[in-house]
Amino acid sequence: MKKIAAALCLALGFAGVPALAQTAAPAPVEAAPDPAAAQAVRDLLDSMNYRKLVGDAFSKMAAQMPQMMRAGAEATVRGTPNLSDAERAKRMAEVDKRLANVGPVMTQLFNDPTLVDDMIAEIVPLYARHFTADEMRQLAAFYRTPVGAKALEKMPQLMGEGMRIGQKVVEPRVTKLMRDLQAN
Repeated sequence: MKKIAAALCLALGFAGVPALAQTAAPAPVEAAPDPAAAQAVRDLLDSMNYRKLVGDAFSKMAAQMPQMMRAGAEATVRGTPNLSDAERAKRMAEVDKRLANVGPVMTQLFNDPTLVDDMIAEIVPLYARHFTADEMRQLAAFYRTPVGAKALEKMPQLMGEGMRIGQKVVEPRVTKLMRDLQAN
């Protein structure tokens, strides 16, 4: 079960939910943003349909999480030296048994209505730290235009495709670097 929890934490970290990752040092306590800036952030998030975007992303993660966790566990089992094929099959059967309930649990976790509220509470000071209230109002106005709405609609697809492109470009270089390091 500890391996499943570790795989879940790892998968969440790579799935784009860095806010859920734990850090070695606690986050510094920040002053609350100016009320006008906080309202501008909320307006910006509203213009971005943030609740729907995050809800959709969480639904996708909940659906994909069992497969991601299984793939991670399978890589661990395959990478464990000195296991016979029968032992590997037995371990994967145990993984599959443990993962049988992960889908519903993930769905329940990501469908918690307070989750998005908690995310927004953390995001308001983040945006207020990086943008002025006026800049956020300008962004909100942009996202309410047809081009801004299209940018928001296409962003998840572009980010996913961009990540695949990044992996495609970086992976051969990392592989070569690893070979070069092993040769030395």
